Amino acid sequence: MSKTNEAVVVFTAKSAQRIIEEGGTSSWRLDRSHARQCGYAVCTRNTHADWAEGTEAHHSAFLVGKISDVVACEPTPENNEAPNNRFLIQFSEYAIVDIPGVWKGDRNPVKYADLSDLGINSATLKWKKMPEVAEKADSGASSKRTETARIRPLSMTDAKKGLAVTFGVSPDAIEITIRG
Repeated sequence: MSKTNEAVVVFTAKSAQRIIEEGGTSSWRLDRSHARQCGYAVCTRNTHADWAEGTEAHHSAFLVGKISDVVACEPTPENNEAPNNRFLIQFSEYAIVDIPGVWKGDRNPVKYADLSDLGINSATLKWKKMPEVAEKADSGASSKRTETARIRPLSMTDAKKGLAVTFGVSPDAIEITIRG
């Protein structure tokens, strides 16, 4: 993974506290291969969602994260889609910012931009290490939320689709051999 000054910019109603607790910003439909090449994620405030958690001004950037990985989300009550349809952008470090007007009203809540075009200089930010992600209280599982997803039975079609997303190729290009 090459890391650049390019950022995934997301328009979110989640609070900075929740994003930090979850290990990054989640439930995004995006091009995983492209997002993994980016060095940063910039979270911008959506106050118009009826469940908005943050107090920042609408369209302002409030958190910048250094991307450590982009992984499939586990299904949740809010997002019951298959794990490969939505992604968690994990952070190794984060910085709280207050930059008005970063989100320009794009229709899609995910876009890509260079940090400098957003008025952000990563060298001047006060970076903090991401805390360990707490285990899910309701799962009883010993796995951390930062794991890609729970292991579950897969059909060959689902396995090929997931591998195709991971490697940025068509599912038709995936061949699976099972020995046993």
